[in-house]
Amino acid sequence: MINAKGRCYNVLPIRSLCTLMMRSTSALVVSLSLLVTGCAAPPAKKDPRDPFERVNRVTYQFNDAIDRAVLKPVAKGYKKATPRFVQTGVSNFFDNLGQPTVIISDLLQAKFVPALSDSGRFLMNTTIGLGGFLDPATAAGLDKNDEDLGQAFGKWGIPPGPYLVIPLFGFSDVRDAVGSAGQVYTDPVHYVERDAWRYGITGVRVINMRAGLLDTEQALANTYDKYAFIRNAYLQRREYQVTDGAVSPTVDEEPLEDPEAPEKK
Repeated sequence: MINAKGRCYNVLPIRSLCTLMMRSTSALVVSLSLLVTGCAAPPAKKDPRDPFERVNRVTYQFNDAIDRAVLKPVAKGYKKATPRFVQTGVSNFFDNLGQPTVIISDLLQAKFVPALSDSGRFLMNTTIGLGGFLDPATAAGLDKNDEDLGQAFGKWGIPPGPYLVIPLFGFSDVRDAVGSAGQVYTDPVHYVERDAWRYGITGVRVINMRAGLLDTEQALANTYDKYAFIRNAYLQRREYQVTDGAVSPTVDEEPLEDPEAPEKK
């Protein structure tokens, strides 16, 4: 099923669902965390970053079943029935709701210039942009930055910890799961008092995110071990985000081979 933007369902309140999914804003990584369409046997060599691989794979299958049975059909219906300009406005609205988290994460990393830019972006889109449905800030040259509490913790030197696949939330690691729990309180939706409104907004947010990923499913169509592929993409992307592109050499990873392929002589 879903991700992100990834974290602990049995520990975190339900309002953290979208916070957990929105961490990875790269379309590729988010789509990988959502599009789990099967489960292959673990590769012979265990990845030290994934000590709970056996349990993670079972959770991966569970999430996929939920996604195929519920989220994907609903997202397809939403995309088919909703005009494109409405979809764009809804996406803009939820992007704008995420700006307080971005600004706080900027400040925690002493990124003061981006924090000023993101604050201006939030102010402009919330006012001139009619609550965020329009995006005049981009036209004004205020670029959209991608920061979250997990990245801030990484910048402080906190290690990521084991890789996790969390029921209903998707792909994460321990550091990001803790960061996502904190982001519940930086999300304006958390402070909506009426439960019906709060859960309604959360539901639309999830459907909007899932609908935006429908066109990317082909990326995994020819992948043998989707679990390992998604895990590696997720962890590499998170390292890239935390280090602002200064990625260290990756852990040696054996290429994934199809056991049914003819043996090379």
